[in-house]
Amino acid sequence: MSASVKDIELDELAAQTYSAVYADVCDHSGMRKQTLDPGTRLLAGPQGVLIGWARTALSVPVTEIPEHPYSGEIEFIDSLGVGDVVVLDCSRKPAAAWGELFSTASVGRGARGAVIDGLIRDTSKINELGRFPVYGRGVRPTDSLGRVAIQDFDVPVCIYGLTVFPGDLVVADGDGVTIVPKHAAPDIIEKARAKAATEDSARELLLKGGLLRDVWQKYQVL
Repeated sequence: MSASVKDIELDELAAQTYSAVYADVCDHSGMRKQTLDPGTRLLAGPQGVLIGWARTALSVPVTEIPEHPYSGEIEFIDSLGVGDVVVLDCSRKPAAAWGELFSTASVGRGARGAVIDGLIRDTSKINELGRFPVYGRGVRPTDSLGRVAIQDFDVPVCIYGLTVFPGDLVVADGDGVTIVPKHAAPDIIEKARAKAATEDSARELLLKGGLLRDVWQKYQVL
C-alpha cells in the first residue's frame, strides 16, 4: 500500500463520504460493478459509515474439530492492523463464522469493522463494544468449531458476487457496500470527496426551493 494511501485519515473520510458516492464515482470512472449484491446488512455495532482497507479471509467447511481449534482464525485476527476491515467469505456452510471475541480482538488490533459473507453471533456483545460494525447475511448461535474454519487469508475472495482483493477500499453503510480497487483508491477518494461536497450544495439549493432541473443543470448530480 502506497504512503499516500496509508496517510488517509479514515475517520475524517467516513464523516465526509458514503457508499453511494463511491459507487457513482466508480461508475463514472468505468468501474460499474463495484457494489456488493443485496443481502449484506449491518447486524451488530454502530450505524454510520465504515471505511477501511480490506483484509480478506476464506472460511471453508470442515467435518470434525481440528487438532488445533481456531488456529486459522487466531493467526488471521492476530495479524490485523490499524485501518483494516475484515472481509470474510464463509458462504459455503451456515454456521456463525464471526462473534464477540473475534470482534473484541479485532478492535484491540486497530481494525475498524467486518463484512462477512455468512452468519455471525453474539450481536448484543458486539453492540456493547460500540465501535466495531459487523455486516453479514444473518445471525445464528451455532459455533463455527468443527463446522467451518479459516483456510487462507490475504487472498482474493468472492463475496456477494464481487471479488475483493487485499488492500481494496471498503465503504459500508445503510445502503450497502462499495469496494474500490486498491490501485484506484487515491483518485476515487478525491473524486468522492468532491462529489459529496457538490451534493451538499445541491441539497442546500433544493431545500431553499430550487427546481430539480436547475440543480441538475448547475451541479450534474441527482
